[in-house]
Amino acid sequence: MSTRTWLRVLVACTAAIVAGADEGMWLFSDPPLKLLREKYGFTPPTGWMEHLQRSSVRFNNGGSGSFASADGLVVTNHHVASDCIQKLSTEGRDYIATGFHARSRSEEGKCPDLELNLLVSIEDVTARVQAAVKLGASTAEAEKARRAAMNTLEKESLDKTGLRSDVVTLYNGGRYHLYRYKKYTDVRLVFAPEKAIAFFGGDPDNFEYPRYCLDVSFFRVYESDKPAVIRDYLKWNAGGAREGELVLISGHPGRTDRMDTVAHLEFLRDRRNPYVLDLLRRREVLLRTFSERSVENARRAQDELFSYQNSRKAYLGMQAGLQDPAVMKLKRAEEEALRAKVMSSAKLKQAYGDAWAQVEAALKAWDRVLVERALLELNHGFDSELFGIARGLLRLAEETSKPNAERLREYAEAGLESLKQQLFSEAPVYADFETVKLSDSLSMLMEKLGARHELIEKALAGRSPRECAAELVQGTRLREVAFRKRLAEGGRKAIGASADPVIALALLVDPAARAARKAYEEQVEEPLRQAYAKLANARFEVLGTAGYPDATFTLRLSVGQVKDFEEGGKRIAWATTLGGAYQHAQAHENREPFALPPGWVEGKARLKLDTPFNFVSTNDSVGGNSGSPVVNRQGEFVGIIFDGNLDSLVWDYIYTEEQARAISVHAAGILEGLRAIYRAEALVGELTGVGR
Repeated sequence: MSTRTWLRVLVACTAAIVAGADEGMWLFSDPPLKLLREKYGFTPPTGWMEHLQRSSVRFNNGGSGSFASADGLVVTNHHVASDCIQKLSTEGRDYIATGFHARSRSEEGKCPDLELNLLVSIEDVTARVQAAVKLGASTAEAEKARRAAMNTLEKESLDKTGLRSDVVTLYNGGRYHLYRYKKYTDVRLVFAPEKAIAFFGGDPDNFEYPRYCLDVSFFRVYESDKPAVIRDYLKWNAGGAREGELVLISGHPGRTDRMDTVAHLEFLRDRRNPYVLDLLRRREVLLRTFSERSVENARRAQDELFSYQNSRKAYLGMQAGLQDPAVMKLKRAEEEALRAKVMSSAKLKQAYGDAWAQVEAALKAWDRVLVERALLELNHGFDSELFGIARGLLRLAEETSKPNAERLREYAEAGLESLKQQLFSEAPVYADFETVKLSDSLSMLMEKLGARHELIEKALAGRSPRECAAELVQGTRLREVAFRKRLAEGGRKAIGASADPVIALALLVDPAARAARKAYEEQVEEPLRQAYAKLANARFEVLGTAGYPDATFTLRLSVGQVKDFEEGGKRIAWATTLGGAYQHAQAHENREPFALPPGWVEGKARLKLDTPFNFVSTNDSVGGNSGSPVVNRQGEFVGIIFDGNLDSLVWDYIYTEEQARAISVHAAGILEGLRAIYRAEALVGELTGVGR
């Protein structure tokens, strides 16, 4: 195939400007107006995009959501809400299992450490960030200068506006935007169904379709102890999504690697992903074993166990895509087409021709620090909430003693309040659970680094990982929030003088962890950022600027169509029904995880069983989009994204729409469940505007 032909393939797959493709996680500052107009005959009216943007929120625990009423009501997925639900639960009161329903405002449960972000404005600050890095600077100097510029921009914006301000890296370093957010930190749980229906089908059905899940929960944001007054929220369409119609999703996809070079993808396939999969499998086995020992153990571990199970299955799907020769052949062809175009021009070759070699050099450096960085800096060797708190307190004291421009990114002035909310959370920390996790991770640390590693010998001090973990957890006072606050107030002096054993461990590990981080930032992250900035600019010159950057857990718009698909020679319907959930349960003899909650068994006769429950669409989405609203042309809420099928897992690297689908809960199914099963009349009235 000729270079020109492959170039056409590249345009179709990476720039998403072909009218037939629904690909794209588009910036709200650069929406896909051409795609909407040419494929769907839709031109959003003035104010349409701004209204959708200001109706959408980000959850700091990795999900999305949207405002659903003028009184601060927010809708998201149950699995996004589960962290708060778990923290509100206690022994003998498991809201994950029983569900939660506040029938009055006074009963709404305040989440201990949840933050919601509403995107207010976007500013292009590329010129200022790039100007900070002087020509000829070493990678260490470049990393320091770039970090200083980003910290400074955020602090200036915070001081000027009072809004949370984040400099976001786009196109892997080709562009930088400043995102300003209004923060909501008083967030209260209003309603959550039982996990048995929110995650009906459990791990066997995860990333599968057909699905029958009420994966939805509701919160309310407060200001000054009163429900926040919200101007922009999504009107609920009681009929929900319809087959064949245009739908858009507004959410926060976490990360994609579609712009990565083939060498980079091969590194992920052969080195990074296998390490992560081994870790996920290990943690899953540990948590499952812990859970089987008692009902209370299962309650304490269930949220983390779900997270590891979900991640394991997602990584397996992503890895399958990278192990598929057809996928890699297409990615290689895309790269060869761009490379040929660059190398055929003296100007482009001089500017961008060495980018691929720079990526490969950075990957070799990554390989050298991969495991040590993961174990020490990413805390894989210290799987403990208490250790995370200890490190947070230590680095808070260290970093805030420096000028803002010189601090680590997460300790820059603009993000300190959010950081402190996490450090001083009142959420319970369970000693037995902490001991089991820390013991196993210390054991893994010993396996990976070797028993005679100097750090291992000092950390364990002649003890086994199990003995060490038990002594650390029993001896620490970090479960006491007041103790944490006193240490933070005392700064470096108090931290250094502390006799707390977990603080002592953090002090021991931190130099090596910082060294691993420094090596990664200077030898891997910064060189990759510089190389990918060149590749981004090469794409702009070859293909034009009509495209979208990889996902960055920032607000994006996705265009799609409610559409069935073919699998195994048969058509898979676009939607399931509430009645189908009962049939699915019966087909599995009503055994876990296919057993419906008692309220659903008792209330079956009250349901309109032909109501759509879950549906699929071609919208481009990945992890982080969970809880994203699905809206129609009128900007009305018609569903909520909660998953994708197995074929969609390759979307981290390349978009396809023949069989891959995003999966959502249907707006009509949500209302019917609230009315008929939960008798949540007040909530239904608030959503629909009827009876308020």
